[in-house]
Amino acid sequence: MKEKGYHPQRARGTAIGVDVGATLAKLVVRTPDEALRFDLVPAPALAALAERIASEKAECIGATGGGAGDLVRLLDDGGMLVNEFAAWGAGSAALLRSSDGGNVETERHLVVSVGTGTSVMLVDGLAVTRVGGTALGGGTVVGLGALLTGKPGFSHVAALAAAGRRRNVDLLVSDIYRAGEIPLAGDLTAANFGKLQRHGNPEEVPAPADLASALMGLVGENIALICGGIAAATQVRHIVFGGSTLRENPALVEVLREITRAVGREPIFLAHGEHAGALGALLLAEARRHPSA
Repeated sequence: MKEKGYHPQRARGTAIGVDVGATLAKLVVRTPDEALRFDLVPAPALAALAERIASEKAECIGATGGGAGDLVRLLDDGGMLVNEFAAWGAGSAALLRSSDGGNVETERHLVVSVGTGTSVMLVDGLAVTRVGGTALGGGTVVGLGALLTGKPGFSHVAALAAAGRRRNVDLLVSDIYRAGEIPLAGDLTAANFGKLQRHGNPEEVPAPADLASALMGLVGENIALICGGIAAATQVRHIVFGGSTLRENPALVEVLREITRAVGREPIFLAHGEHAGALGALLLAEARRHPSA
């Protein structure tokens, strides 16, 4: 596909950006005709990833993320290490421009990378600063999801969550107070997984789908509340979400959208958001290689 968020000033060869996370490596290949290809590969398989990158015969390689240093050492032609937060700032801006995100990239806003864990960055023009985060993220979903549902795998947990009902697991405000007794909406969560204390009989344990849905609620509500507090402190309106944990995970996306709006902020979910860091690494590495372009 071609991305209108990327505008090279002259024809160039193939360029690659890669974001090596704790679980997945996100790969973006930009061909000479300006088309972008997106791919995901297991992060532990660095040797295979290095072979894949070498096969592209790229003239420019930008690498970011926790495993970027190890990957670069495996590449015969080397590669440029790019700061992870700078990469996310540049990549998310390009993805915003390629979508109908309006002029959000020209305003101060938060960018949230929901990967194995979660990082929150303040973007102010070209300045990108990490301003917070949480250990909740995809690692939580995969780890607790396996314990709760009895089967490992991110895709399995995400699919179950999409079919489940959190209210069978979470204790809601309406479970504690009658309508009008407290100035809170009855469908708000009072305690994540709070109804499990009422399931004394093993036969009454909630279905795996309901447990998976509640897990997405636990992760999503807390990420959104943390981001909402940071947005209030930094006085920004838009919160831009990306990261591999949101990919094919409608239950988590919906929780983030609902809670972000509830705290008075506007959520934006990036198309190809799991590749924001890789795209930014590509753009920044190429800018270093061709500083006058």
